[in-house]
Amino acid sequence: MTIPFLSLMIFLPLVGMVIILLMNKEKVTAIRWTANLFAALVFVISLLSLTAFIPGDGTMQLQEGPRVWFEAAGVSVHYHLGADGLSLPLIILTTLLTLLCTIYSWRINHRVKEYMAFFMLLEVGMLGTFSALDFFLFYVFWEISLVPMYFLIGIWGGPRREYAAIKFFIYTLVASLAMLLAILALYFYSSPHTFDMLELAQQTPLAAHFWVGMLAFWGFFLAFAIKVPLFPFHTWLPDAHVEAPTAGSVILAGVLLKMGTYGFVRVCLPILPGPSQYFAIVIALLALVSIVYGALVAMAQTDLKKLIAYSSVNHMGYVMLGVAAAAGITWPGDPTSFDLVSRTTALNGAILQMLTHGIITGALFFLVGVIYDRAHTRDLNSFGGLAKQMPVYAGIMMMASFASLGLPTLAGFVSEFLVFVGAFGTYKIITALAVIGVAVTAGYFLWMIQRIFLGDLNRQWVDLTDIDAGELAATVPLMVLTLFIGLFPYPVLHAINSVSAAVVQHVGAALGM
Repeated sequence: MTIPFLSLMIFLPLVGMVIILLMNKEKVTAIRWTANLFAALVFVISLLSLTAFIPGDGTMQLQEGPRVWFEAAGVSVHYHLGADGLSLPLIILTTLLTLLCTIYSWRINHRVKEYMAFFMLLEVGMLGTFSALDFFLFYVFWEISLVPMYFLIGIWGGPRREYAAIKFFIYTLVASLAMLLAILALYFYSSPHTFDMLELAQQTPLAAHFWVGMLAFWGFFLAFAIKVPLFPFHTWLPDAHVEAPTAGSVILAGVLLKMGTYGFVRVCLPILPGPSQYFAIVIALLALVSIVYGALVAMAQTDLKKLIAYSSVNHMGYVMLGVAAAAGITWPGDPTSFDLVSRTTALNGAILQMLTHGIITGALFFLVGVIYDRAHTRDLNSFGGLAKQMPVYAGIMMMASFASLGLPTLAGFVSEFLVFVGAFGTYKIITALAVIGVAVTAGYFLWMIQRIFLGDLNRQWVDLTDIDAGELAATVPLMVLTLFIGLFPYPVLHAINSVSAAVVQHVGAALGM
């Protein structure tokens, strides 16, 4: 009997949410333990799913269905799940970060019952998005993830939480409506009509309908670019990050942003290869702006959380550069410029960057929460000399910062290196200019370390305590993964490479190259 790993992972948090909602709100400790238990159980199942997964197989695995969910007036919607080397690493990342967030959230004392219930629902939406192979199902899970994050920001956020939550909701809702129209276009132009993503990738139904294909691409582009966020659609992100509670920021940066880049790789490249190639240069240029602009704006910040938020704009730009290089060509009309090896390398780097950014930036936001809980300020100019007062915290923060700026032997270096190597074959000038972002990133992280940890200790902070056991439990696993992937990236890359090669070959074949 085949174990339905994906269904178990998706719906166990839903069971946890229902149980939490039925509990007495005064039983705070029991509610916290229940959330921890269900998050841990889902994480264990995600690891067990590796036993049924073949890393070198680029096809969709762990499939459940397609089974008819409902039919009406000839419209058939199916329950169809699956995972491959693109989605399974993101699924495991989601389950890990959710578990760590529930552990860290023991410090939440306001409306704990609702807080933990929303976290369980958020995990349902995220895991469903990465697992769904039917567009109707994909859209449902995509929307589910929007609602709990809105409330997490709006209820447990900072002073401007209502503004940030509404801005986040409106941006994402408009993007979702654009995606819905694109999904309908794919459905009505497919023959037979279907919402199945694998079938649509085989049909590429809009290949013969130029203008419809272009409009559908821009519908998906708007939805995914806002989620990434890609410049100039990024303006919701700093507000949402700054006002969100610490665990909300971790999930927002670690997982929700990846839903956008995942959409580009899962949907745009295989189902709309023509428009993806046609507009790849536009994506590459926007990625370049995101890389350089995000780094420069991060350097100008004095709020530590906003600095990390803008660093996400910078780092997600590397992902989009790799995605653009996987589809684009150097010279229009020149099929010889479609080099499968360099494009596969660029896409490998982009997918690995999704994973490494989630791990590293998740740790950074946890660490921001640690210092804010003690000092009640994130102003970089208020600190100084904390390495003497909080040596363990300083060591972990420095390691996470070095990983984010791309220091060799740490995870961030491997992914960025692959993006640059692969993208250089397609967009030499853009890739060369993107290296500016790496230099500026090193600058703002080193400057941040200097202002917080070096020099004389500000006497205001002589009573600050070092990082505690609960905070270590949330951050140390991410640091271990950062070092492991930096030293031994092969296990992850082996799974990713099979999917990257299959996607690039599919795009090339669809375009006759």
